[in-house]
Amino acid sequence: MTVDLYQPGHSVIHCLSPGLKVLVLAVVGTGLFLIRDLAVVALGTAAIVLLYRVAGLSLRFAWRQLKPVMWLLLALLLVQTLMVDWLSGVFVFLRFAAVLLLAGLITLTTRSSDMIDSLQAHLAWLRPLGLPSRPIGLALALAFRFIPVLGAITAEVREAQRVRGLDHSVLAVALPVTVRLMKMADDIADAIDARCYDPGHSGTVSPPRLPSAADGSPRSDREARP
Repeated sequence: MTVDLYQPGHSVIHCLSPGLKVLVLAVVGTGLFLIRDLAVVALGTAAIVLLYRVAGLSLRFAWRQLKPVMWLLLALLLVQTLMVDWLSGVFVFLRFAAVLLLAGLITLTTRSSDMIDSLQAHLAWLRPLGLPSRPIGLALALAFRFIPVLGAITAEVREAQRVRGLDHSVLAVALPVTVRLMKMADDIADAIDARCYDPGHSGTVSPPRLPSAADGSPRSDREARP
């Protein structure tokens, strides 16, 4: 199984700046958790789903953002329903689903290099404080891009453990996922070193190849430039 990352397109959403997309994600995500009206949260979630069509993406892509973590969302729904009430459970389910869908949409419509460059530019105000904006921007961009990878790896491990009858064991799922993520982190670090990444250099840096959930090998949405 592979993870769908950037999908080329010329929609309005594709043309928006990465910085604006991240800002919208932060504002909408915060708003969804502050709003107490279930109807508004439901409409917001539906609107985010419709944005996939605006971006020229089929609803299959929206489902792929939720499928790897659907078991977790359903567990949250059940726990909140049993501990509070069903309305609280639906609130939690829709809020997390909406944030994941919006984050997935940004991932699908934004190149890694554009995301990194934008974050580095918008973090320039950290320089007078003595904080390096470029490494921080790279770290944030990579963390953001690894959200769908983490979900896909978790789903794959659960499928493998289900064959062994261990899919309900938290340890049996968490341990292999942790090991694979640590290996991927090493691969990404090696890719950055191979590009001779210099935090003090002002030029554009090609993003490291992102991993595939299938084999842990690096992958990118476009070929790296020399």
